[in-house]
Amino acid sequence: MLELAPNPISQGDVELTHVTFLNRQALYLRPDPARVVVRPFKPATEPRDLHPKEKTRANHIVDRVLGLDPEAAASQLIDVLENFDGRHRNLLRTFEFRCDEMEEAFDPHPPFSRIQRQLIGAYFLHEYSFEAAALFNPSIVPHPDQSGAGEGEKRFVLSLRSVGEGHISSLTFRSGTVTAQGIVTVDPTVRLASVPKVVARSPVPDGEAVELAFSPEEDISERLIFPITASQSNGIEDARFVEFHDGPRKTYYATYTAYSGSAIRSELIETTDFQTFRMGPMRGSAARNKGMALFPRKINGRYAMIGRQDNENLYLIYSDDLFSWDGGVAILRPRFPWEFVQIGNCGSPIELDEGWLLLTHGVGPVRKYSIGAVLLDKDDPSKVLARSSEPLVRPEPSEREGYVPNVVYTCGAMRHGDYLVLPYAVSDTFSAFATIRIDALLREMRG
Repeated sequence: MLELAPNPISQGDVELTHVTFLNRQALYLRPDPARVVVRPFKPATEPRDLHPKEKTRANHIVDRVLGLDPEAAASQLIDVLENFDGRHRNLLRTFEFRCDEMEEAFDPHPPFSRIQRQLIGAYFLHEYSFEAAALFNPSIVPHPDQSGAGEGEKRFVLSLRSVGEGHISSLTFRSGTVTAQGIVTVDPTVRLASVPKVVARSPVPDGEAVELAFSPEEDISERLIFPITASQSNGIEDARFVEFHDGPRKTYYATYTAYSGSAIRSELIETTDFQTFRMGPMRGSAARNKGMALFPRKINGRYAMIGRQDNENLYLIYSDDLFSWDGGVAILRPRFPWEFVQIGNCGSPIELDEGWLLLTHGVGPVRKYSIGAVLLDKDDPSKVLARSSEPLVRPEPSEREGYVPNVVYTCGAMRHGDYLVLPYAVSDTFSAFATIRIDALLREMRG
């Protein structure tokens, strides 16, 4: 049985705003500090680069555990389980695995009993509340499993940026459904949370690629991808997922910003089922920036991206290799007052009969972020056919307060019939939803 958390989602009737084609839904995803994972606790650093004094500290902990008589050690382990076992899956196995990870840091010692091994592992772990501070910058794609969807409905996967202690960003997920009438619901969140097993690591140009796997028994809302490589160590930020079609093959890709604490770069994540993932760095001059978004199919036989390279304008970039991106041509520059500071993309372009619909963000006076739209030519996306002169979504009075005030932002929308389903973040704090009639939006755009 899955254990459901008190759901940090509020939902009500659809509300209309002053923009007639935009329906803001009274559905909100708010950060929940009760959702935690266990992370390695490092008295100093990882075993392979411990200094002698730091190594001694780890062994002081081991010596104290070994100094407990068997009854006291068993009693202490029972006390730990009573406090933490219901909060995590397979906790004893996690303790044993952590003890094995720390073995290189330990001085030679007699063989640990199983209880000693489990208890020692517990001393080198801590709980981390991965969305205690924020749950924002969502993207949305069709769910790979549409079983259970009713007539006219579509199931979806939502990815979100979660932020916890130390302002570290990780990647979390939700699932939900949109009806034929454009009403969005999000499935209840499982209280437990888990990080994946690292299946493989391999050197690649400019870094390291990793393969990850979650257990099939884990609900999608339970799955958390925490920073794994050195380039991601301070955050996996703003994943822009897209359902990519290459003939009959369908793959989900997402570009994201990897932040090491001193440098950023764009990286790519790949999955077919949201259970197993592969992550690796992209290279080239265009990949040194934030906010790249992949088109959902090749254009004239080549991969295509929208990205920002100069902190102001949007570029169209082509490549024959998903991981190598150079050059590009500027296709969009700030034009209207609400975007005079800069523009950027808000996710992957969406294919319509009329062209490629690209959501953008614009930054205006007092660093106010709003969301707009652009229509690009289907055969030659460097040609701009139309764009919105006014924002589709702007911070409303009830949506302007938060960690970063006056910001609405999204990392991707999804088409469903006549509607655009738009999840968006509010002030870098929580996430909300709107739907947009596509025909009405196109009528409002100008050349």
